[in-house]
Amino acid sequence: MKTIVINNKHAIGPDEPCFIIAEIGINHNGSVKTALKLIEEAAKAGCNAVKFQKRTPEICTPRDQWEIMRDTPWGRMSYIDYRYKVEFGEKEYSLINEFCKEKNIMWFASCWDEPSVDFMEKFNPPLYKSASASLTDIDLLKKKKATGKPLILSTGMSTMNEIFRAVDEIGTDNIMIAHSTSAYPCPLEQLNLKMVPELGKLFPQVPVGYSGHETGLATTVAAVVLGARFVERHFTIDRAMWGSDQAASVEPTGMAKLVKDIRDVETSLGDGVKKLYDSELGQRQKLRKVKEPKVNIA
Repeated sequence: MKTIVINNKHAIGPDEPCFIIAEIGINHNGSVKTALKLIEEAAKAGCNAVKFQKRTPEICTPRDQWEIMRDTPWGRMSYIDYRYKVEFGEKEYSLINEFCKEKNIMWFASCWDEPSVDFMEKFNPPLYKSASASLTDIDLLKKKKATGKPLILSTGMSTMNEIFRAVDEIGTDNIMIAHSTSAYPCPLEQLNLKMVPELGKLFPQVPVGYSGHETGLATTVAAVVLGARFVERHFTIDRAMWGSDQAASVEPTGMAKLVKDIRDVETSLGDGVKKLYDSELGQRQKLRKVKEPKVNIA
């Protein structure tokens, strides 16, 4: 497996600490104040990066859905107006960029269309992500790959043939693959965490990670034990907030616990070589009645 270095600072690969991403997505509900609070909490929890989502609404929203009316926190409005309401522009991302520098945490985005990649390039993000929904959009994958930045491919709602085709089209250089199941929240029996080591076998040269949408934390820690070199969980101030991703998100206290549990597990895994530790010697002397036989060497 190749090691990928992000921003000349964080390495993702074998024997490296798990790279932990707090996905803010659109859980800010169009509020910069909420976005900055989420960044602050993610940094406090010990996350390595926060991730947003960037769309050009008129490209990403099917035309037949534009005028569908829906209830929102801002009143009843058309779906296309709602999509614009939750999008940040250059002013907002400039504030996010400066705040992330202040908090010493990386930020990047999953861009859902090609103009959004051009927009994000203004901020020189350290990497990109392709959302599961975009795995078959080869032109968009190539657009991101052409920036020269590392690219995470998320594989929810996808067949193995679709995953192989995406990798064949863009190559294995500078990419990472995230196992995912695109259900919000995802039932435990559909997480299929054994796909993490399976993807590692199928793509041995590529760092494999996990993007989770379940409730609870233990399963994400399990993904790390199974070999995930990076993990991503949706992040929110309050799971009761309005929005489609909130229920499958982790709150600040939970994120801090998740980061701690992952780091504790990494420390505890060791190297797989049996050792007799100094901390055991007293108990060994006290409790072991049958001593190891001496071996005479002629």
